[in-house]
Amino acid sequence: MKYILRTLFSVSLLLGVVLNSYAAVILQYHHVSDSTPASTSISPKQFEVHLQYLKDNDFKVVPLSELIEAIKNQQPLPDKSVAITFDDAYIDVMTQAKPILNKFGFPYTIYVNPGIINRHENNNSSPYLSWIQLKSLSDEGVIIANHGYEHDSMARITGGLTQAQWLTKQTELLLKAETIIKEHTGQSWRYYAYPYGEYDVAVQAWAKANDFVAFSQQSGAIDLSTDLTSVPRFPASKPYDKISGLRDKLNSLAFNISLEGEQAETIFKYQDTKSITFNIETGDFYKSALNCYISGLGKQKITWHNDSSFSINFSKDLPVGRVRANCTAASISKPGRYYWYSKPWFILKADGSWYHL
Repeated sequence: MKYILRTLFSVSLLLGVVLNSYAAVILQYHHVSDSTPASTSISPKQFEVHLQYLKDNDFKVVPLSELIEAIKNQQPLPDKSVAITFDDAYIDVMTQAKPILNKFGFPYTIYVNPGIINRHENNNSSPYLSWIQLKSLSDEGVIIANHGYEHDSMARITGGLTQAQWLTKQTELLLKAETIIKEHTGQSWRYYAYPYGEYDVAVQAWAKANDFVAFSQQSGAIDLSTDLTSVPRFPASKPYDKISGLRDKLNSLAFNISLEGEQAETIFKYQDTKSITFNIETGDFYKSALNCYISGLGKQKITWHNDSSFSINFSKDLPVGRVRANCTAASISKPGRYYWYSKPWFILKADGSWYHL
């Protein structure tokens, strides 16, 4: 009996190691161009530097669908898997990025806004890909996914609507976009990238109930515990396009962190939230080595309640706008690699109005 128990214990440890070895990163790009807005662009030259780094350092660039299906089925992929994504379906993805991607044989995903593409369909100088071009890319194996019918934030309620009315309107448009994408490309993955990275818990609940996988814009690696209603992606355009910074992100590991109740909320009025408590399961780091930084506030003091829970009492009020808490800790078992988790907040003005996009 003792032998059996020891064997079972050893197997459980082995399974734990196997599951924990799964680590993947999703990169987010917009423009690949020297002449588009810097905040959403990477030069073709630097984009090729990124891909060369992936190849030279044995990263496994895989279709986004492989990562998502692995999570859904709890089937780990090899470590250091990477998926490449582009938001907004700009024409330079085909004219500038595609030749470089083809050179390396790397798969990728494009998130599209059907309403915007439709309005530009007869514009010969459109900055966006046409449906004919998207169908051609689809036929080559590129994943075409949903970025909303328009580019509306899913969190900003407009037109005097209630939250329920707004959610109904936007989800109807989201389903409409999915239908149009399928009509033009034959694809319907039910993958959705939140415009501006903005979302709230009501949208997350809808995505889960309707079998959509939703992608955000906060940083972090993914693993088998990743919440499929807020899948993190690392922005890789300027000013985050330097290899020195990208290296740590590509080698990052996923924190198994959960939030409960109000802690999971993303939208607060200015001065309405003062702290946050994280529940954490990952034990492969020293508690003293955990660091958390918040946009505009800098490094924060961490208070541990026990081995699986810690809090941050914000050193100052969270500033109005998009705010992130980034928590990292060096792995004990994988020297040189860091666990990385990011929590987004969208902080409204004191009167409850939204900040400018």
